[in-house]
Amino acid sequence: MDGGLPLDITAGTKRGSEELFSCVPPAPPIMSSPANGSDSKKFKVDLRGGVAPGAGSLSRVLHVRKLPGDVTEPEVISLGLPFGSITNLLMLKAKNQAFIEMSSEEAAQTMVTYYSSVTPVLRHHPVYVQFSNHKELKTDNSPNQVRAQAALQAVLASQGGVHPMAGLEVPGMGPSPVLRVVVENPFYPVTLDVLHQIFSKFGTLLRIITFTKNNQLQALLQYPDGTTAQHAKLSLDGQNIYNACCTLRISFSKLTSLNVKYNNDKSRDYTRPDLPSGDPQPGMEHHAMAFTPGLISASPYGGPAHAFSPAFTIQQTGLTVPGLHGGLASLGLPTATGRLAFSTLPAGHAVLLISNLNPERVTPHCLFILFGVYGDVMRVKILFNKKENALVQMADGTQAQLAMSHLNGQRLYGKAVRITLSKHSSVQLPREGHEDQGLTKDYGSSPLHRFKKPGSKNYSNIFPPSSTLHLSNIPPSVVEEDLKMLFSSSGALVKAFKFFQKDHKMALVQMGSVDEAIEALIEFHNHDLGENHHLRVSFSKSSI
Repeated sequence: MDGGLPLDITAGTKRGSEELFSCVPPAPPIMSSPANGSDSKKFKVDLRGGVAPGAGSLSRVLHVRKLPGDVTEPEVISLGLPFGSITNLLMLKAKNQAFIEMSSEEAAQTMVTYYSSVTPVLRHHPVYVQFSNHKELKTDNSPNQVRAQAALQAVLASQGGVHPMAGLEVPGMGPSPVLRVVVENPFYPVTLDVLHQIFSKFGTLLRIITFTKNNQLQALLQYPDGTTAQHAKLSLDGQNIYNACCTLRISFSKLTSLNVKYNNDKSRDYTRPDLPSGDPQPGMEHHAMAFTPGLISASPYGGPAHAFSPAFTIQQTGLTVPGLHGGLASLGLPTATGRLAFSTLPAGHAVLLISNLNPERVTPHCLFILFGVYGDVMRVKILFNKKENALVQMADGTQAQLAMSHLNGQRLYGKAVRITLSKHSSVQLPREGHEDQGLTKDYGSSPLHRFKKPGSKNYSNIFPPSSTLHLSNIPPSVVEEDLKMLFSSSGALVKAFKFFQKDHKMALVQMGSVDEAIEALIEFHNHDLGENHHLRVSFSKSSI
Protein backbone atom coordinates (compact mmCIF):
# COMPACT_ATOMS: atom_id res chain seq x y z
CA MET A 1 0.00 0.00 0.00
CA ASP A 2 1.39 3.40 -0.99
CA GLY A 3 0.74 5.61 2.03
CA GLY A 4 2.19 8.77 0.55
CA LEU A 5 -0.13 9.33 -2.41
CA PRO A 6 -2.97 11.84 -2.47
CA LEU A 7 -6.60 10.96 -1.89
CA ASP A 8 -8.09 11.35 -5.37
CA ILE A 9 -11.82 10.93 -5.95
CA THR A 10 -11.85 12.48 -9.40
CA ALA A 11 -11.57 9.27 -11.40
CA GLY A 12 -14.93 8.22 -12.79
CA THR A 13 -16.96 9.90 -10.07
CA LYS A 14 -20.56 10.84 -10.61
CA ARG A 15 -23.12 11.76 -7.98
CA GLY A 16 -22.05 9.09 -5.55
CA SER A 17 -18.70 10.54 -4.58
CA GLU A 18 -19.75 10.73 -0.93
CA GLU A 19 -19.39 6.96 -0.40
CA LEU A 20 -16.29 5.57 1.29
CA PHE A 21 -15.45 2.12 2.65
CA SER A 22 -14.13 2.04 6.20
CA CYS A 23 -11.73 -0.77 5.28
CA VAL A 24 -10.04 -0.18 1.97
CA PRO A 25 -8.73 -3.08 -0.16
CA PRO A 26 -5.48 -2.62 -2.11
CA ALA A 27 -7.26 -2.10 -5.42
CA PRO A 28 -9.69 0.77 -6.01
CA PRO A 29 -13.16 -0.63 -5.32
CA ILE A 30 -16.13 -0.45 -7.63
CA MET A 31 -19.06 0.77 -5.57
CA SER A 32 -22.74 1.12 -6.36
CA SER A 33 -24.55 4.13 -5.02
CA PRO A 34 -28.06 5.50 -5.58
CA ALA A 35 -28.19 8.73 -7.51
CA ASN A 36 -30.77 11.07 -6.00
CA GLY A 37 -32.43 8.10 -4.37
CA SER A 38 -33.34 6.34 -7.62
CA ASP A 39 -31.19 4.70 -10.29
CA SER A 40 -27.71 3.52 -9.42
CA LYS A 41 -24.48 4.58 -11.03
CA LYS A 42 -21.17 2.83 -10.57
CA PHE A 43 -18.09 4.81 -9.89
CA LYS A 44 -14.51 4.26 -8.86
CA VAL A 45 -12.84 5.74 -5.80
CA ASP A 46 -9.05 5.94 -5.86
CA LEU A 47 -7.87 5.35 -2.32
CA ARG A 48 -4.19 4.64 -2.86
CA GLY A 49 -3.26 5.08 0.75
CA GLY A 50 -6.24 4.16 2.83
CA VAL A 51 -7.53 5.66 6.00
CA ALA A 52 -5.07 5.59 8.83
CA PRO A 53 -6.12 3.18 11.57
CA GLY A 54 -5.81 4.61 15.06
CA ALA A 55 -3.33 7.45 15.26
CA GLY A 56 -1.88 6.88 11.79
CA SER A 57 1.37 8.40 10.59
CA LEU A 58 2.05 12.12 10.64
CA SER A 59 0.14 13.91 7.87
CA ARG A 60 -1.52 17.26 7.36
CA VAL A 61 -4.66 15.38 6.22
CA LEU A 62 -6.98 14.39 9.06
CA HIS A 63 -9.78 11.83 9.00
CA VAL A 64 -12.93 12.76 10.96
CA ARG A 65 -15.28 9.90 11.87
CA LYS A 66 -18.78 9.42 13.31
CA LEU A 67 -20.15 12.75 12.12
CA PRO A 68 -23.89 13.28 12.75
CA GLY A 69 -25.99 12.91 9.62
CA ASP A 70 -27.19 16.53 9.66
CA VAL A 71 -23.75 18.09 10.18
CA THR A 72 -22.94 21.11 8.03
CA GLU A 73 -19.70 21.98 6.25
CA PRO A 74 -18.96 25.04 8.46
CA GLU A 75 -19.34 22.86 11.56
CA VAL A 76 -16.72 20.42 10.26
CA ILE A 77 -14.48 23.33 9.28
CA SER A 78 -14.80 24.68 12.84
CA LEU A 79 -12.91 21.62 14.08
CA GLY A 80 -9.72 22.84 12.47
CA LEU A 81 -9.97 26.63 12.62
CA PRO A 82 -8.47 27.09 16.11
CA PHE A 83 -5.31 25.26 15.05
CA GLY A 84 -4.32 26.97 11.81
CA SER A 85 -5.27 27.41 8.16
CA ILE A 86 -7.40 24.79 6.39
CA THR A 87 -6.39 24.24 2.76
CA ASN A 88 -8.96 21.65 1.65
CA LEU A 89 -12.09 19.81 2.77
CA LEU A 90 -13.66 16.56 1.59
CA MET A 91 -17.14 15.73 2.92
CA LEU A 92 -18.40 12.12 2.84
CA LYS A 93 -21.78 12.59 4.48
CA ALA A 94 -23.19 9.23 3.41
CA LYS A 95 -20.49 7.56 5.50
CA ASN A 96 -20.58 10.17 8.29
CA GLN A 97 -16.97 11.02 7.56
CA ALA A 98 -14.84 13.91 6.35
CA PHE A 99 -11.23 14.72 5.53
CA ILE A 100 -9.65 18.02 6.56
CA GLU A 101 -6.37 19.15 5.02
CA MET A 102 -4.42 21.54 7.25
CA SER A 103 -1.74 23.93 5.97
CA SER A 104 1.04 22.07 7.81
CA GLU A 105 1.78 18.82 9.60
CA GLU A 106 2.47 20.83 12.75
CA ALA A 107 -1.05 22.28 12.76
CA ALA A 108 -2.52 18.82 12.15
CA GLN A 109 -0.44 17.34 14.96
CA THR A 110 -1.54 20.05 17.39
CA MET A 111 -5.18 19.40 16.44
CA VAL A 112 -4.92 15.61 16.91
CA THR A 113 -3.10 16.04 20.22
CA TYR A 114 -5.76 18.42 21.54
CA TYR A 115 -8.72 16.27 20.49
CA SER A 116 -7.13 13.16 21.99
CA SER A 117 -7.75 14.72 25.42
CA VAL A 118 -10.92 16.73 24.70
CA THR A 119 -13.34 14.92 22.42
CA PRO A 120 -15.10 17.40 20.13
CA VAL A 121 -18.90 17.42 20.01
CA LEU A 122 -20.94 18.38 16.95
CA ARG A 123 -24.74 18.56 17.29
CA HIS A 124 -24.53 16.75 20.64
CA HIS A 125 -22.58 13.83 19.11
CA PRO A 126 -18.94 13.03 19.91
CA VAL A 127 -16.75 12.87 16.80
CA TYR A 128 -13.25 11.46 16.39
CA VAL A 129 -10.19 12.93 14.69
CA GLN A 130 -7.12 10.96 13.57
CA PHE A 131 -4.31 11.19 11.04
CA SER A 132 -4.98 9.94 7.53
CA ASN A 133 -2.36 8.09 5.48
CA HIS A 134 -3.11 10.51 2.63
CA LYS A 135 -0.62 13.33 2.25
CA GLU A 136 -3.01 15.64 0.36
CA LEU A 137 -6.60 15.86 -0.90
CA LYS A 138 -7.82 16.14 -4.46
CA THR A 139 -11.50 16.92 -4.86
CA ASP A 140 -13.75 16.84 -7.90
CA ASN A 141 -16.50 19.16 -9.18
CA SER A 142 -19.45 17.14 -7.94
CA PRO A 143 -22.20 19.24 -6.29
CA ASN A 144 -21.31 17.99 -2.80
CA GLN A 145 -17.64 18.85 -3.15
CA VAL A 146 -18.37 22.24 -4.74
CA ARG A 147 -20.60 23.00 -1.75
CA ALA A 148 -17.80 21.98 0.64
CA GLN A 149 -15.29 24.18 -1.19
CA ALA A 150 -17.72 27.11 -1.19
CA ALA A 151 -18.25 26.76 2.56
CA LEU A 152 -14.49 26.64 3.14
CA GLN A 153 -13.99 29.72 0.96
CA ALA A 154 -16.68 31.62 2.85
CA VAL A 155 -15.31 30.81 6.29
CA LEU A 156 -11.75 31.68 5.26
CA ALA A 157 -12.94 34.95 3.71
CA SER A 158 -14.70 35.87 6.95
CA GLN A 159 -11.45 35.22 8.85
CA GLY A 160 -9.37 37.26 6.43
CA GLY A 161 -7.61 34.15 5.14
CA VAL A 162 -6.61 33.46 1.57
CA HIS A 163 -7.49 30.06 0.18
CA PRO A 164 -5.03 28.49 -2.25
CA MET A 165 -7.90 27.26 -4.40
CA ALA A 166 -9.41 30.70 -5.00
CA GLY A 167 -11.94 31.16 -7.77
CA LEU A 168 -15.24 30.27 -6.11
CA GLU A 169 -17.30 33.38 -5.53
CA VAL A 170 -19.29 33.06 -2.34
CA PRO A 171 -20.74 35.68 -0.02
CA GLY A 172 -18.85 36.23 3.25
CA MET A 173 -20.49 34.21 6.02
CA GLY A 174 -18.50 33.98 9.20
CA PRO A 175 -19.58 32.74 12.59
CA SER A 176 -20.92 35.38 14.96
CA PRO A 177 -18.69 36.31 17.91
CA VAL A 178 -21.84 36.13 20.08
CA LEU A 179 -22.98 32.77 21.47
CA ARG A 180 -26.45 31.97 22.79
CA VAL A 181 -26.27 29.54 25.70
CA VAL A 182 -29.21 27.64 27.21
CA VAL A 183 -28.64 25.79 30.51
CA GLU A 184 -30.88 22.72 30.62
CA ASN A 185 -31.78 20.89 33.82
CA PRO A 186 -30.18 23.50 36.11
CA PHE A 187 -30.34 21.52 39.34
CA TYR A 188 -27.40 23.49 40.73
CA PRO A 189 -27.31 27.29 40.56
CA VAL A 190 -25.46 28.64 37.51
CA THR A 191 -24.57 32.32 37.61
CA LEU A 192 -22.90 34.83 35.33
CA ASP A 193 -19.60 34.26 37.16
CA VAL A 194 -19.83 30.49 36.66
CA LEU A 195 -20.35 31.01 32.91
CA HIS A 196 -17.48 33.48 32.74
CA GLN A 197 -15.06 31.08 34.40
CA ILE A 198 -16.01 28.25 32.06
CA PHE A 199 -16.16 30.16 28.76
CA SER A 200 -13.09 32.33 29.42
CA LYS A 201 -11.02 29.13 29.11
CA PHE A 202 -11.28 29.56 25.34
CA GLY A 203 -10.61 33.29 25.03
CA THR A 204 -11.32 36.68 26.49
CA LEU A 205 -15.00 37.38 27.07
CA LEU A 206 -16.00 40.95 26.32
CA ARG A 207 -19.62 40.93 27.52
CA ILE A 208 -22.22 38.62 29.09
CA ILE A 209 -25.99 39.04 29.48
CA THR A 210 -28.03 36.44 31.39
CA PHE A 211 -31.82 36.14 31.44
CA THR A 212 -34.65 33.67 31.95
CA LYS A 213 -36.82 32.62 29.00
CA ASN A 214 -39.39 29.82 28.97
CA ASN A 215 -38.35 29.00 32.53
CA GLN A 216 -34.80 28.32 31.31
CA LEU A 217 -31.59 30.13 32.20
CA GLN A 218 -30.12 31.60 29.03
CA ALA A 219 -27.14 33.80 28.29
CA LEU A 220 -25.53 35.76 25.48
CA LEU A 221 -21.72 35.82 25.53
CA GLN A 222 -19.54 37.93 23.24
CA TYR A 223 -15.97 37.04 22.24
CA PRO A 224 -13.63 39.33 20.27
CA ASP A 225 -14.07 37.24 17.09
CA GLY A 226 -16.04 34.42 15.55
CA THR A 227 -13.13 31.95 15.57
CA THR A 228 -12.87 32.06 19.36
CA ALA A 229 -16.65 31.68 19.68
CA GLN A 230 -16.50 28.72 17.31
CA HIS A 231 -13.80 27.06 19.41
CA ALA A 232 -15.83 27.50 22.60
CA LYS A 233 -19.01 26.19 20.98
CA LEU A 234 -17.19 23.17 19.58
CA SER A 235 -15.71 22.18 22.95
CA LEU A 236 -18.63 22.99 25.28
CA ASP A 237 -21.85 22.29 23.37
CA GLY A 238 -23.65 19.34 25.00
CA GLN A 239 -21.38 19.18 28.04
CA ASN A 240 -22.65 19.03 31.64
CA ILE A 241 -21.26 21.54 34.11
CA TYR A 242 -22.20 19.28 37.04
CA ASN A 243 -23.05 15.63 37.43
CA ALA A 244 -25.88 14.76 34.99
CA CYS A 245 -27.30 18.28 35.10
CA CYS A 246 -26.73 21.87 33.97
CA THR A 247 -26.26 20.85 30.34
CA LEU A 248 -24.97 23.54 27.96
CA ARG A 249 -26.82 23.95 24.65
CA ILE A 250 -24.92 26.45 22.50
CA SER A 251 -25.74 28.12 19.20
CA PHE A 252 -24.52 31.18 17.32
CA SER A 253 -26.57 34.31 17.94
CA LYS A 254 -27.82 36.48 15.08
CA LEU A 255 -26.38 39.42 17.03
CA THR A 256 -22.82 40.48 16.31
CA SER A 257 -22.39 42.67 19.39
CA LEU A 258 -23.98 43.11 22.81
CA ASN A 259 -25.01 46.39 24.41
CA VAL A 260 -24.61 46.19 28.19
CA LYS A 261 -25.96 49.04 30.33
CA TYR A 262 -25.21 47.73 33.83
CA ASN A 263 -22.44 45.71 35.49
CA ASN A 264 -24.14 43.42 37.98
CA ASP A 265 -25.05 39.76 38.56
CA LYS A 266 -27.17 39.65 35.40
CA SER A 267 -24.99 41.47 32.88
CA ARG A 268 -21.36 42.48 32.61
CA ASP A 269 -19.22 44.47 30.17
CA TYR A 270 -15.61 43.57 30.95
CA THR A 271 -14.34 46.39 28.73
CA ARG A 272 -16.33 48.99 30.71
CA PRO A 273 -15.66 48.62 34.45
CA ASP A 274 -17.08 52.14 34.91
CA LEU A 275 -20.69 51.13 34.15
CA PRO A 276 -23.23 51.56 36.97
CA SER A 277 -24.62 48.52 38.75
CA GLY A 278 -28.29 49.49 38.32
CA ASP A 279 -30.68 47.67 40.65
CA PRO A 280 -28.79 45.38 43.04
CA GLN A 281 -29.10 41.72 42.09
CA PRO A 282 -29.11 38.82 44.54
CA GLY A 283 -25.70 37.15 44.75
CA MET A 284 -24.90 33.49 44.60
CA GLU A 285 -25.07 33.01 48.35
CA HIS A 286 -28.81 33.74 48.21
CA HIS A 287 -29.31 30.52 46.23
CA ALA A 288 -27.65 28.17 48.71
CA MET A 289 -28.99 24.61 48.65
CA ALA A 290 -28.33 21.51 50.72
CA PHE A 291 -27.11 18.57 48.63
CA THR A 292 -26.84 14.93 49.58
CA PRO A 293 -23.56 13.06 49.00
CA GLY A 294 -24.94 11.00 46.11
CA LEU A 295 -25.32 14.01 43.83
CA ILE A 296 -21.58 14.57 43.39
CA SER A 297 -19.89 11.51 41.94
CA ALA A 298 -16.34 10.77 40.89
CA SER A 299 -17.36 11.11 37.24
CA PRO A 300 -20.39 12.81 35.76
CA TYR A 301 -19.98 10.80 32.55
CA GLY A 302 -20.49 7.28 33.84
CA GLY A 303 -23.50 6.48 31.71
CA PRO A 304 -23.44 5.22 28.10
CA ALA A 305 -24.57 8.60 26.82
CA HIS A 306 -21.21 10.05 27.88
CA ALA A 307 -18.73 7.37 26.83
CA PHE A 308 -16.33 10.04 25.62
CA SER A 309 -13.78 12.36 27.12
CA PRO A 310 -15.59 15.36 28.58
CA ALA A 311 -14.37 18.94 28.87
CA PHE A 312 -15.06 18.83 32.60
CA THR A 313 -14.56 16.24 35.30
CA ILE A 314 -15.98 16.26 38.79
CA GLN A 315 -13.61 14.76 41.30
CA GLN A 316 -14.17 14.13 44.97
CA THR A 317 -12.86 17.62 45.68
CA GLY A 318 -15.16 19.33 43.21
CA LEU A 319 -15.31 20.62 39.67
CA THR A 320 -12.08 21.08 37.75
CA VAL A 321 -11.76 22.54 34.29
CA PRO A 322 -8.57 21.36 32.54
CA GLY A 323 -6.40 24.26 31.47
CA LEU A 324 -8.49 26.88 33.23
CA HIS A 325 -6.05 29.12 35.03
CA GLY A 326 -7.30 30.30 38.40
CA GLY A 327 -9.91 27.55 38.48
CA LEU A 328 -13.29 28.29 40.01
CA ALA A 329 -11.97 28.82 43.52
CA SER A 330 -13.93 32.03 44.03
CA LEU A 331 -17.28 30.24 43.84
CA GLY A 332 -18.95 28.85 46.95
CA LEU A 333 -21.38 26.07 46.10
CA PRO A 334 -22.24 24.15 49.28
CA THR A 335 -22.06 20.35 49.44
CA ALA A 336 -22.91 17.80 52.08
CA THR A 337 -19.34 18.02 53.36
CA GLY A 338 -19.39 21.82 53.58
CA ARG A 339 -18.48 23.72 50.42
CA LEU A 340 -17.62 22.48 46.95
CA ALA A 341 -13.90 23.14 46.53
CA PHE A 342 -12.72 24.07 43.06
CA SER A 343 -9.22 22.93 42.23
CA THR A 344 -6.75 25.33 40.69
CA LEU A 345 -5.10 23.83 37.62
CA PRO A 346 -2.10 25.03 35.62
CA ALA A 347 -2.72 27.21 32.62
CA GLY A 348 -2.01 24.39 30.17
CA HIS A 349 0.31 24.69 27.20
CA ALA A 350 1.61 28.23 27.42
CA VAL A 351 5.02 27.63 25.77
CA LEU A 352 5.34 27.78 21.99
CA LEU A 353 8.12 26.34 19.85
CA ILE A 354 8.91 28.60 16.90
CA SER A 355 11.04 27.18 14.09
CA ASN A 356 12.38 28.28 10.69
CA LEU A 357 13.40 31.67 12.05
CA ASN A 358 16.00 33.85 10.33
CA PRO A 359 18.96 33.52 12.72
CA GLU A 360 20.67 36.59 11.23
CA ARG A 361 17.80 38.93 12.13
CA VAL A 362 15.68 37.48 14.90
CA THR A 363 16.18 38.55 18.53
CA PRO A 364 14.31 37.86 21.78
CA HIS A 365 13.03 41.44 21.67
CA CYS A 366 11.46 41.11 18.20
CA LEU A 367 9.67 37.91 19.23
CA PHE A 368 8.51 39.61 22.44
CA ILE A 369 6.98 42.51 20.46
CA LEU A 370 5.37 40.36 17.75
CA PHE A 371 3.89 37.68 20.01
CA GLY A 372 2.91 40.41 22.46
CA VAL A 373 0.20 41.48 20.00
CA TYR A 374 -1.74 38.34 20.98
CA GLY A 375 -0.91 38.00 24.68
CA ASP A 376 1.55 38.90 27.40
CA VAL A 377 4.94 37.30 26.71
CA MET A 378 6.68 36.15 29.89
CA ARG A 379 9.96 34.74 28.56
CA VAL A 380 11.77 34.18 25.26
CA LYS A 381 14.67 31.81 24.58
CA ILE A 382 16.49 31.48 21.25
CA LEU A 383 18.13 28.05 21.27
CA PHE A 384 21.92 28.31 21.59
CA ASN A 385 22.83 25.52 19.15
CA LYS A 386 19.83 26.00 16.83
CA LYS A 387 19.31 29.72 16.48
CA GLU A 388 16.55 29.21 13.91
CA ASN A 389 14.43 27.85 16.77
CA ALA A 390 13.02 29.66 19.80
CA LEU A 391 10.72 29.12 22.77
CA VAL A 392 8.13 31.76 23.70
CA GLN A 393 6.27 31.50 27.01
CA MET A 394 2.90 33.28 27.07
CA ALA A 395 0.90 34.20 30.18
CA ASP A 396 -1.53 31.31 29.67
CA GLY A 397 -2.61 28.61 27.25
CA THR A 398 -5.38 30.69 25.68
CA GLN A 399 -2.95 33.41 24.67
CA ALA A 400 -0.51 30.79 23.35
CA GLN A 401 -3.27 29.27 21.20
CA LEU A 402 -4.26 32.72 19.95
CA ALA A 403 -0.68 33.61 18.98
CA MET A 404 -0.16 30.27 17.27
CA SER A 405 -3.37 30.51 15.23
CA HIS A 406 -2.56 34.04 14.00
CA LEU A 407 1.20 33.81 13.44
CA ASN A 408 1.85 30.24 12.25
CA GLY A 409 2.97 30.41 8.60
CA GLN A 410 3.51 34.18 8.58
CA ARG A 411 6.76 35.43 7.08
CA LEU A 412 9.26 37.06 9.45
CA TYR A 413 12.45 38.50 7.95
CA GLY A 414 11.93 36.52 4.75
CA LYS A 415 11.13 33.10 6.26
CA ALA A 416 7.75 31.49 6.96
CA VAL A 417 7.79 30.63 10.66
CA ARG A 418 6.32 27.41 12.01
CA ILE A 419 4.70 27.39 15.45
CA THR A 420 3.71 24.41 17.57
CA LEU A 421 3.01 23.78 21.24
CA SER A 422 6.20 22.96 23.13
CA LYS A 423 6.54 19.98 25.46
CA HIS A 424 8.06 22.37 28.02
CA SER A 425 5.78 23.88 30.68
CA SER A 426 8.02 26.94 31.12
CA VAL A 427 11.13 28.59 29.70
CA GLN A 428 14.09 28.13 32.02
CA LEU A 429 16.40 31.06 32.68
CA PRO A 430 20.16 30.42 32.43
CA ARG A 431 21.81 29.49 35.71
CA GLU A 432 23.73 32.19 37.46
CA GLY A 433 27.20 32.53 36.01
CA HIS A 434 26.22 30.83 32.74
CA GLU A 435 26.42 33.18 29.77
CA ASP A 436 23.97 32.51 26.92
CA GLN A 437 24.86 35.55 24.77
CA GLY A 438 21.62 37.29 25.68
CA LEU A 439 19.51 34.62 23.96
CA THR A 440 17.16 34.21 26.97
CA LYS A 441 15.11 37.13 28.24
CA ASP A 442 12.61 37.44 31.10
CA TYR A 443 9.75 39.87 30.31
CA GLY A 444 7.55 39.00 33.30
CA SER A 445 7.58 42.55 34.64
CA SER A 446 7.67 44.37 31.30
CA PRO A 447 5.61 47.59 31.14
CA LEU A 448 4.83 46.80 27.48
CA HIS A 449 2.33 44.01 28.25
CA ARG A 450 -0.91 44.87 26.43
CA PHE A 451 -3.33 42.67 28.41
CA LYS A 452 -2.41 42.99 32.08
CA LYS A 453 -5.31 45.38 32.82
CA PRO A 454 -8.69 43.62 33.16
CA GLY A 455 -11.18 44.92 30.62
CA SER A 456 -8.47 46.52 28.48
CA LYS A 457 -9.68 47.68 25.07
CA ASN A 458 -6.79 45.70 23.57
CA TYR A 459 -8.86 42.53 24.12
CA SER A 460 -11.37 43.62 21.49
CA ASN A 461 -8.73 44.75 19.00
CA ILE A 462 -6.91 41.51 18.25
CA PHE A 463 -6.63 40.87 14.50
CA PRO A 464 -4.50 38.70 12.20
CA PRO A 465 -1.39 40.24 10.65
CA SER A 466 -2.37 42.61 7.83
CA SER A 467 -0.67 45.23 5.68
CA THR A 468 -2.55 48.00 7.53
CA LEU A 469 -1.32 49.04 10.98
CA HIS A 470 -3.22 50.93 13.67
CA LEU A 471 -1.21 53.67 15.38
CA SER A 472 -2.14 55.33 18.66
CA ASN A 473 -0.71 57.63 21.34
CA ILE A 474 0.44 60.13 18.71
CA PRO A 475 1.34 63.57 20.19
CA PRO A 476 -0.25 66.72 18.69
CA SER A 477 3.04 68.00 17.26
CA VAL A 478 3.58 64.94 15.03
CA VAL A 479 2.12 65.33 11.52
CA GLU A 480 1.43 62.91 8.68
CA GLU A 481 4.79 63.45 6.96
CA ASP A 482 6.67 62.65 10.19
CA LEU A 483 5.00 59.25 10.50
CA LYS A 484 5.29 58.42 6.79
CA MET A 485 9.02 59.18 6.95
CA LEU A 486 9.39 57.08 10.09
CA PHE A 487 7.72 54.01 8.60
CA SER A 488 9.65 54.28 5.31
CA SER A 489 13.00 54.90 7.03
CA SER A 490 13.93 51.20 6.94
CA GLY A 491 13.30 50.98 3.20
CA ALA A 492 9.70 49.79 3.38
CA LEU A 493 6.91 51.14 1.17
CA VAL A 494 4.19 53.29 2.75
CA LYS A 495 1.20 53.00 0.40
CA ALA A 496 -1.32 55.11 2.34
CA PHE A 497 -1.83 57.02 5.58
CA LYS A 498 -4.87 58.44 7.32
CA PHE A 499 -5.45 60.14 10.67
CA PHE A 500 -8.69 59.30 12.47
CA GLN A 501 -11.10 62.13 11.74
CA LYS A 502 -12.24 62.68 15.32
CA ASP A 503 -9.00 61.79 17.09
CA HIS A 504 -5.57 62.72 15.73
CA LYS A 505 -3.97 60.63 18.46
CA MET A 506 -4.73 57.63 16.20
CA ALA A 507 -4.01 56.82 12.56
CA LEU A 508 -3.83 54.02 10.00
CA VAL A 509 -0.75 53.36 7.88
CA GLN A 510 -0.81 50.87 5.00
CA MET A 511 2.49 49.18 4.19
CA GLY A 512 3.47 47.56 0.91
CA SER A 513 2.86 44.03 2.20
CA VAL A 514 1.97 42.03 5.29
CA ASP A 515 5.65 41.09 5.68
CA GLU A 516 6.65 44.77 5.75
CA ALA A 517 3.85 45.56 8.22
CA ILE A 518 5.07 42.81 10.60
CA GLU A 519 8.62 44.16 10.51
CA ALA A 520 7.38 47.76 10.96
CA LEU A 521 5.30 46.78 14.00
CA ILE A 522 8.33 45.11 15.59
CA GLU A 523 10.56 48.12 14.86
CA PHE A 524 8.26 51.00 15.76
CA HIS A 525 5.98 49.75 18.54
CA ASN A 526 6.94 51.80 21.63
CA HIS A 527 8.97 54.21 19.45
CA ASP A 528 9.63 57.48 21.32
CA LEU A 529 7.83 60.31 19.48
CA GLY A 530 8.77 62.94 22.06
CA GLU A 531 6.59 64.79 24.58
CA ASN A 532 6.57 61.60 26.69
CA HIS A 533 4.56 59.81 23.97
CA HIS A 534 5.56 56.28 22.95
CA LEU A 535 3.90 55.03 19.77
CA ARG A 536 1.52 52.07 20.06
CA VAL A 537 1.28 49.83 16.97
CA SER A 538 -1.08 46.93 16.27
CA PHE A 539 -2.61 45.18 13.25
CA SER A 540 -5.84 46.66 11.87
CA LYS A 541 -8.86 44.98 10.31
CA SER A 542 -9.50 48.13 8.28
CA SER A 543 -7.94 49.27 5.04
CA ILE A 544 -7.35 52.78 3.73
